[in-house]
Amino acid sequence: MIMPRGARQLLLPANPVFIWGSLLAALAISWLPWGRQPALPDVLAVTLVFWTVHQPRYVGIVTAFVLGVLTDVHHGALLGQHALAYCLMSYGAVALSRRILWFGMAGQMLQVLPGFVVMHLVALLVRLAVGDAWPGWPYLLAPLAETLLWPLATLLLLAPQRRAPDRDANRPL
Repeated sequence: MIMPRGARQLLLPANPVFIWGSLLAALAISWLPWGRQPALPDVLAVTLVFWTVHQPRYVGIVTAFVLGVLTDVHHGALLGQHALAYCLMSYGAVALSRRILWFGMAGQMLQVLPGFVVMHLVALLVRLAVGDAWPGWPYLLAPLAETLLWPLATLLLLAPQRRAPDRDANRPL
């Protein structure tokens, strides 16, 4: 049967190797030496939220905690700062995952924005509680940049699932 216009495309099951590979690639990107750029989006957080929303059986709060501790160790931050922020963000993504997927792209962006804001506010409050300096107002632009990365993450991370299992000119799926 040919799918009607406006219907969502059927997706293949997600490959766990691709999921973990994309998370490790995002971790490697977050470890690049960009310098102190407070408005720089956290690619690892976007990838983590994406897979937490789309594949909560594979990626969840434990993954967020481990990736957060690895990020803390690499950045030399207070141990647990990113882990706490990622866990809270991941919990919100798991709790709202079924709701987020009902929306179109603009609606999804509005749904994930509060999670990114909470993540950055928790990390900022932890930093300020231990006596670190205020990073400046551009720090508040990072959640917006991460929200704007959501369509790109959706396009790139769902691409392997969109291809047909058996390519055939006579089957549109």
